[in-house]
Amino acid sequence: MIKWMLVVVLSLLAAPVTAFDVPMASEAPVVDGDPGDIAWTRADWVPMEYLMWGTMPGKEDFSGRFKLTWTGDHLYLLAEITDDILYDSHPDPLAFYWEDDALEIFIDEDASGGNHQYNYNAFAYHISLDNQAADMGPFLSEQDRVAQKPNVRLFPGHIQSQWKRSENDPYKLIWEVKITVMGDDFQDSYPAGQPAAQAKSLQAGKTMGFMLAYCDSDGKNEGGGREHFMGNVDVTPVNGDRNLGYIDAGVFGQIRLVE
Repeated sequence: MIKWMLVVVLSLLAAPVTAFDVPMASEAPVVDGDPGDIAWTRADWVPMEYLMWGTMPGKEDFSGRFKLTWTGDHLYLLAEITDDILYDSHPDPLAFYWEDDALEIFIDEDASGGNHQYNYNAFAYHISLDNQAADMGPFLSEQDRVAQKPNVRLFPGHIQSQWKRSENDPYKLIWEVKITVMGDDFQDSYPAGQPAAQAKSLQAGKTMGFMLAYCDSDGKNEGGGREHFMGNVDVTPVNGDRNLGYIDAGVFGQIRLVE
């Protein structure tokens, strides 16, 4: 509770975030782990250079950068990741997904900031090596708790992902993702007669909260777990803790869609 109160205060006092521009694609890239699509030629690389948790890795252990582009229907991501050891120790895609190697996409459709840990004010999609995306949802009902259901779920309708290793040393992961952008009206289920939330259309001038990070686990920690958590935003720590993105969308950066 105290940690969350400090995060709220930090968000309210933080300086305005400068958005970086994301160019529109004349033709949507094919999500196949091949970076040769013409859509990527207009986009600039953004480095993932900031430590968000754990220890700072050497460049041979981890380095990363990414590009973004968009169409009227989707946001697209191309990530280039150097990771010398790929590790996935939890076969259940809903169990401890943050402790294995994963690409984590933080997105806040209306750039409103605020708490999103157990609601859909924003999303923190953890994309595992099997290309499935998990995130936490709202608090469970008492019946769900009795049934021991998890308050996490997969989002196949939001995320399409594919990665490949490059053919040359250091054999980087080339990771492409198509993101269907959902707003804070998304729900896990809808009452009878109530329509499901629709994906948000994208247009030039739109600003969204966005941050990209990578969970790097080499399987070297006793009991497992990630050693490094690197991202593109220099998050201001609260009591020394920079791992705040899964709670507070106010620590995200921002992107602005341009033609």
